[in-house]
Amino acid sequence: MSAQKLSNRRILIVATDGFEQSELLVPQQELTDLGATVHVASPKSGSIKGWNHTDWGQSVKVDLALSDADAKDYDALVLPGGQMNPDALRLEPDAIALIKAFAAAGKPVAAVCHAPWLLIDAGLVKGRKVTSWPSVRTDLANAGGEVVDESAVVDRGIITSRKPEDLHDFVAAIASQLA
Repeated sequence: MSAQKLSNRRILIVATDGFEQSELLVPQQELTDLGATVHVASPKSGSIKGWNHTDWGQSVKVDLALSDADAKDYDALVLPGGQMNPDALRLEPDAIALIKAFAAAGKPVAAVCHAPWLLIDAGLVKGRKVTSWPSVRTDLANAGGEVVDESAVVDRGIITSRKPEDLHDFVAAIASQLA
């Protein structure tokens, strides 16, 4: 896919401390390489710290406050996983409201690994085909999702993926929804 494919697209990543490092950095870099403008929003200002498999990883600059993020300013929303990040974000009313706003506007919402927890809290799982990290799948099924074991799943604007090893398929699915 050429860089021009997404040159007019703006993508928002929402995360906080404890995001799985690769699940933010890989989509951020690959979507930027495809020509998109990518911003990071967080309830925390300055920077947020990633989790790299078993220990703290790199910090990432926060571009805007979660409370200032508006779905009308972006074409898609990306939600990285890690255990800590989505578990903290699901307690942030601004995060859930933003996810709902993207979905209501018909804009892609992409969640990887543990981040589909956020889709549950936003009421976006029932009746959709979804995937996630194995420990989240029962939660998705209990929320009414049709859970599958695939690297990337797209169902009516909701994109889900299982794990860091699936990130290239995850980004490709996001790009295909925006191209």
